[in-house]
Amino acid sequence: MSTEFARGARLRNAFNKETFVFSGLLDEGDVARFGVILEKGGSGGGNALMHVHPGADEHFAVRSGRIKFVVDGREQLVDAGGSVTVPRGRPHYFANAGDGNAELEVSFTPAQQHLRFFANFVTLTVKQPKWFSSAGDPNLLLIALVLHAYRNHMYLAGVPIWLQKLLFAVLAPMARLAGYRLAIEPLREAPARSGLAV
Repeated sequence: MSTEFARGARLRNAFNKETFVFSGLLDEGDVARFGVILEKGGSGGGNALMHVHPGADEHFAVRSGRIKFVVDGREQLVDAGGSVTVPRGRPHYFANAGDGNAELEVSFTPAQQHLRFFANFVTLTVKQPKWFSSAGDPNLLLIALVLHAYRNHMYLAGVPIWLQKLLFAVLAPMARLAGYRLAIEPLREAPARSGLAV
């Protein structure tokens, strides 16, 4: 069953100073697309943590402001009208490099369940802030639960993915026993394609 947000729904991760703007159904289309607003000092990728998406390419289109992208250790400043594509598996993060808000459109190809993944994480920061440190870092058990449930969506850079998968598989049941829960569960099957834009 599809999960839907009202068109233009906004979910803010206060820890990262990052707001996600969703455009409707979370389970439609071949491309996962959503907006991101970064406040001054805001970052994407979990507090500017280097990470990888092993199963999808990520494309950023900067709509306003200036964004610092770090891909494979190389820094690039991109202003409004510019874009960056991060091929799957490449370590990266991004952050607001300006004095005001910056807006981006982010898309993943193939979509996988990235809309659900990000909606889940930001919803948890709002509904369960105690599961995060004062700096916004999620508890290790919560990380294990989310990244095990949404396998092949995101991993930390610099640690072999096979090792992370093993660790998260062991810790995820412990996380549930400790009371951690997902806000939005992944689909068991790939979403059906209807051709509707997301």
